[in-house]
Amino acid sequence: MAIVTVNDLCMEFGEQRLFDGMNFEIQEGDRVGLIGVNGCGKTTLFKLLTGELYQTGGNIILNKNTSIGYMEQHVCRNLERSAYDEVMTVFSELVEMESELEFLNARLSGSCDDADRLIERQTFLNDEFARRGGLTCRARARSALMGLGFNDEQIRLPISSLSGGQRAKLQLAKLLLCGANFLLLDEPTNHLDTNSVEWLEEYLINSKCAYLVISHDRYFLDKTTSKTFELENKKMTVYKGNYTAYLPQKAERRLAQQRVYENTVKEINRLEGIIEQQRRWNREKNIKTAESKQKVIDRLSENLKKPENLPVAMNFGLGVKNQSGEDVLTVDKISLGFGSEPLFENVSMEIHRGEKIFILGPNGCGKTSLLRTLLGQYHAQSGRIKFGVGVKTGYYDQIQTGMDSDKTIFEELADSFPAMTNTEIRSTLARFLFKNDDVFKPLSSLSGGERAKVLLTKLMLAQSNFLLLDEPTNHLDIISCEALQEALKEYEGTLLIVSHDRYLINSLADTIYYLTPTGVEKFEGNYDEFLAKFEPFRENEKPVEEKTEKQIEYKNKKERDALRRKAKARIARLETEIAEKEDMISSLKDSLNDTEISSSYEKALEVTNRIEQEQRKLDSLYSEWEELSESI
Repeated sequence: MAIVTVNDLCMEFGEQRLFDGMNFEIQEGDRVGLIGVNGCGKTTLFKLLTGELYQTGGNIILNKNTSIGYMEQHVCRNLERSAYDEVMTVFSELVEMESELEFLNARLSGSCDDADRLIERQTFLNDEFARRGGLTCRARARSALMGLGFNDEQIRLPISSLSGGQRAKLQLAKLLLCGANFLLLDEPTNHLDTNSVEWLEEYLINSKCAYLVISHDRYFLDKTTSKTFELENKKMTVYKGNYTAYLPQKAERRLAQQRVYENTVKEINRLEGIIEQQRRWNREKNIKTAESKQKVIDRLSENLKKPENLPVAMNFGLGVKNQSGEDVLTVDKISLGFGSEPLFENVSMEIHRGEKIFILGPNGCGKTSLLRTLLGQYHAQSGRIKFGVGVKTGYYDQIQTGMDSDKTIFEELADSFPAMTNTEIRSTLARFLFKNDDVFKPLSSLSGGERAKVLLTKLMLAQSNFLLLDEPTNHLDIISCEALQEALKEYEGTLLIVSHDRYLINSLADTIYYLTPTGVEKFEGNYDEFLAKFEPFRENEKPVEEKTEKQIEYKNKKERDALRRKAKARIARLETEIAEKEDMISSLKDSLNDTEISSSYEKALEVTNRIEQEQRKLDSLYSEWEELSESI
């Protein structure tokens, strides 16, 4: 069943048309990747689906049972609230039910006139609370936060003390738990380290929700999607399969369109030749033939569609002016720390000419700091760093510093490479899609993707033989990532790259170093080969800690189950004892009506004392029963 249907959708801003004639359906459980160049309208489509914007043409039909979850809807407004409490706002109705149940239990434990009504309400709330997942909502909230990289201390911190990346993770956790059956995910892997991305992939794979995801993370798209929507040239095209499956389909589709176009043009040219020949003969029969052929040409021309141009991609290569020696870099047991705590120590690496090496590790482990230490921007506290003969380094900074924001793009290149002519600068910038007046844009006004292209331009012109790149695909759309990947693949120098782009790693890496606080572990091969070797390494890295945690969890569960069984058995015995005590007290009270007892002061006093004694025992049994019932 379709949860959303889009018919002939059109969206314009003034004279700019983003897309036109868009048609698609999303069924229950569909897992769709939405791709296209930056600025083609992907995020605008999301805002149309949520109703934040209204289309200029066509219609969007949502199933009456469709509930949309969009990350931007879940903004953290109370910065003093803890991360855990913020996520629990998703379950506000369940928390209110829980509070009401506690109130009802307290009322029912005492004497009340409307017990039947309260019990009826209590029964309804218990059933509704369990049906809507109230029994597990706290565990799910904690699990989502821990899966996204929070620890027990961080989930109790106020939101005001969290980083921008952590706040983004918080919003993602709320989105995943909000109960929607159709999720709109706009670059969900931004700010996530590899472990968190893998957790998110597993969550989405096991989810029953349909979702539409915008991402430039090609590896993520391959793992989490089974259908691909491409927004290109203002049109939407639907492909079966994930990103890797989409690529050959698109190439085949375009080739088929090109062949149809070329064959149709050839047929039109052939028919025009026949018409010209028939008209030269200028007989009545020839004229009729020419008119008949012209009708065929008109029909073919009416349906003739030239394949639209592909989006323009960066077109560049990373050359090397002078090759280095065989030994490029030797790192021997270096360490770095800020304050008393070391960030990492005992890091050793041997890098040789032509190698393509990636550094992996969780966020905050010091990967960027390691690159800056190698470049001399940070001073190693111990160890030795030695560059080989003829090594010329080039650095791509993910924070995109090192450029003067007061300058234009043109001025930045002219000042960095004064030997270049104005024509050469313009020609170079055109390869990175800066054309005409774009070259005079101030750096301060550029998007993250545009600033990345300026940095890549400078990197290309420097012709360094050893490139140290820190998250080079951040801010780039997929088509730009593909262009950069191709340039790096053809690069004849040496590469040392910090990246979370697993598609890039798979394509380029011949060696991976995994950074830990106590050093680096070396793995030969690409990302998939690294994964196969990494799991045993991770088990060996913390065998005692992980095993102990599992044992403690198992032991605690067994103890809780045992206590629960004992409590239930004790409650059953208490209920029997309570019934017996109540019968006994009732009999004693009845005995006071006997003439023999009521006429004797001593006997009546003895029975009264006995009733008070048994009543105290009954009260004690009731107290124990209440405590055990509450604990269960």
